Amino acid sequence: MDRIKRISYEVLAGHKSKFGEDFADNKKVLNQIAIVRSKGLKNKIAGYITNFLKKEIKEEKAKQRAESPRSEEIQDEEIDMEILEPETSEEIIEIGTDSTFVEEITETTEEKTEL
Repeated sequence: MDRIKRISYEVLAGHKSKFGEDFADNKKVLNQIAIVRSKGLKNKIAGYITNFLKKEIKEEKAKQRAESPRSEEIQDEEIDMEILEPETSEEIIEIGTDSTFVEEITETTEEKTEL
């Protein structure tokens, strides 16, 4: 196992609740918890912890979305469809049965093209 991963896992094992998704905050917490003399090593560890936690949170959210019932979304879509369907079907019936309406549209478009 890589040195950065090993150290990060050791730090997270005891103090995971103190870390978050912000690199600067994680670096400050790492300074309080551990003594890391090398600035570069400290940045790598804080960066790995930050990426690890972001990835973990993203996976948890995706898992919750997959597990949660989508009934609310489906109900919202059904309500929208009920509102839209009558208007759409009336427009189709009007256009299909009213030939004068179609003639008026063609006359107005012919007038525009002549101008």
